[in-house]
Amino acid sequence: MENLFFLQSEVVSALVKGFIVSVKLIVPSAIFGCIIGVVIGALGVYGNSIVKRIASGYVLIFRGFPLVVQLFIWYFGLPYIGIYLTPFVAAVLGFSLCSGAYQSEYIRGAFLSIKTGQTMAAQALGFSRIKMILFVTLPQAFRRALPGCGNEIIYLIKYSSLAYMITCIELTGEGKIIASDSFRYTETFMVIGAIYLLITSVAAWLLHRLEHRLQLPGFEQYT
Repeated sequence: MENLFFLQSEVVSALVKGFIVSVKLIVPSAIFGCIIGVVIGALGVYGNSIVKRIASGYVLIFRGFPLVVQLFIWYFGLPYIGIYLTPFVAAVLGFSLCSGAYQSEYIRGAFLSIKTGQTMAAQALGFSRIKMILFVTLPQAFRRALPGCGNEIIYLIKYSSLAYMITCIELTGEGKIIASDSFRYTETFMVIGAIYLLITSVAAWLLHRLEHRLQLPGFEQYT
């Protein structure tokens, strides 16, 4: 009874605020990450040699540096050159750039999987390179890359727990404060784990629905 009262009176109410901050971090980071992934993935396939090297360098850097180090650079490092970001902006920037690097590889692989006949047909019809990418190859590549990109979004939900490291107090940060004050670590972090499980389960269901909605039965085997 004491544990139940503790959960109801302190943990749940405080974590609701952290949950809202987490959602505010995850949604824009996922959107910007997808946009970055599409742009970098497309440049890595259709750009010239210099652009391809720049895209590869971006992926190398942001996949190679630990995410927590990237967050420290954006929040604690940039002030040394006169750039000051709020904890929230620094967290979204770090999550977006890191997620975009991973997603770009899924997108790039999806672009490469499209048969050359598709691009040749688009060129024969007079499509410019930009129109070919936007209206011919990107829709196909997006469908093929969606399972991988969706998996990265699930990871992003869990990455968001690092935001408290740069004083952006989200779900995990609120839980750490409660646990430190009450010494009820087990109860507190069990609730946090359950909330993350709920968020990832809902996200996985929505992504699965999106995959199903975008499927074209019998189409993939001919492309």
